[in-house]
Amino acid sequence: MFPIAYHPIYKHPLPEGHRFPMLKYELLPQQLLLEGIAAQADFFEPGMPDMSHVLAVHKKDYVNDLLNLTLDPRAARKTGFPLSAALVERELRIAQGTILGAEKALQTGIAFNIAGGTHHAYSTHGEAFCLLNDQAIATQYLINNNLAKKILIVDLDVHQGNGTAEIFTGDNAVFTFSMHGKTNYPFKKETSGLDIALPDDTGDDEYLNILREILPKLIDTQKPDFIFYLSGVDILSTDKLGKLGCSVSGCKQRDEVVLQLCNKLNIPVQCSMGGGYSPDIKIIIEAHTNTYRVAKDLYY
Repeated sequence: MFPIAYHPIYKHPLPEGHRFPMLKYELLPQQLLLEGIAAQADFFEPGMPDMSHVLAVHKKDYVNDLLNLTLDPRAARKTGFPLSAALVERELRIAQGTILGAEKALQTGIAFNIAGGTHHAYSTHGEAFCLLNDQAIATQYLINNNLAKKILIVDLDVHQGNGTAEIFTGDNAVFTFSMHGKTNYPFKKETSGLDIALPDDTGDDEYLNILREILPKLIDTQKPDFIFYLSGVDILSTDKLGKLGCSVSGCKQRDEVVLQLCNKLNIPVQCSMGGGYSPDIKIIIEAHTNTYRVAKDLYY
């Protein structure tokens, strides 16, 4: 079966008000096991990354401030989390999970990180629940180690991948594609290789028609030999932080579009789960589980 990065620290307890977003990291593995989508042997626990991989993307002063817990209080507040050693460790392990997942995807065709999708982390700072950019770190790792020559990052979270766009500005080895809500955070967007900003309440038909039109052409033009997929489920109409209007079924069809192309074209893909903030945790788990259901049907 496909390899899945998961570590108990992913569900690191936080003060009241921060715990709900973390609950899915505990429940999603249980659902995958319950349905037989994955077996216990499919999960691997990432250790801590070699810091050189992190420093290939993030500036040394910023990383040192995280490690030493000396981040400016205003910068810490911008992340949305109270800074702690456990939180920094969590972010480091998530990044390592995506690095290892990328390596495993080269062998198996696809790999997942139960967490990840921390695309609001810039080279110099973090914001919006993102301290370190896991897919950017793994992207640079593949490039630096000659494991891939051209990488496409497909970011379909409701929020623009602003940190990822900033990190790879001017980098011809990496193409960033973000399809997101036009009026959603971040209110000041960065410039990705391709940005598609969707109006509020965009539903399944319009969303899927655009994706089916754009993504095959983009892959044909860029000719990536590796794809990172950020499969946030905050495009749902029920999402508290998103303004799009997709259904759970439409979100699953989105995953099918992306993963069918990767599978058909034999392009390895690493998937990080990204956001999902519907008030009903059952909807979040169902939508995230669908990504794995699609992968199981296509790859196994």
